[in-house]
Amino acid sequence: MAKITALIDASVYAASVCDHAAWAAERLAAPVEVLHVLGRRTAASAPVDYSGSLGADGRDALLEELVAFDRAHAQLAQKRGRLILEQAKRRLTDAGATEVTTRLRHGDLLEAVAEYEAGADLLVIGKRGEAADFASLHLGSNLERVVRSSTRPILVTSRAFQPIRKALIAFDDGASARKAVDAVAATPLLHGVEIVVLRAGTPTPETTASVEAAARRLRDAGLEATASVQPGQADSVIAGVVEAEGIGLVVMGAYGHSRLRTLVIGSTTTEMIRSCKVPLLLFR
Repeated sequence: MAKITALIDASVYAASVCDHAAWAAERLAAPVEVLHVLGRRTAASAPVDYSGSLGADGRDALLEELVAFDRAHAQLAQKRGRLILEQAKRRLTDAGATEVTTRLRHGDLLEAVAEYEAGADLLVIGKRGEAADFASLHLGSNLERVVRSSTRPILVTSRAFQPIRKALIAFDDGASARKAVDAVAATPLLHGVEIVVLRAGTPTPETTASVEAAARRLRDAGLEATASVQPGQADSVIAGVVEAEGIGLVVMGAYGHSRLRTLVIGSTTTEMIRSCKVPLLLFR
């Protein structure tokens, strides 16, 4: 049976992650596992010596206070994490998810994702993290790290869930784009959703044939799919079609180039995640 793993924190995106996970769970008839990771800094640790030139008595008293503070901070972080998970489970069940489990994990987020994604068919994560209200133009600090390291499809949620009736597959005939088409064809996730397979660039017989073949692959699987080739840069073309045609979900390959190349020339994936107001389903 398919399983969905939803990654949540205390951000305003947590509710959207739950709503999108419930939507996917209903379509895939899948259970949902909700994961919240407490970073190492929120766990109790060995005390740091701040005592400087204090005498022995003063130093011991200070270290005892620091240990107590560290322990209380870790306990509060665990309590907060459990409350976050309880609220997430309640929202998922209210949205119709019938089988929900929760996991509270300490340590590095990527290590936790690597452990729990092994049994998952889909990861769900918010576009931004706990600083979303203060840095609305910036993506969550862990998002790219998770997408680059994961081997599973990742649903990156928008700020609020909206019913998805029309989807767009950004197709460039690359390996990740073909993987996306094959995955969509093999799953009931988008059955009943109108799909536009879009290729940006100069229309030629080759580009038209490739996008038509992708749409035909979807139609053969019982999906509603049309093909389109439109001139222009991928990010601007996709954004325009999303806005003009009421697209509710963008499906695309993600981070096809190295971090170094991304630093030099930028990333279409990052720009799409940042600019799109709809969720994105990413494949690596």
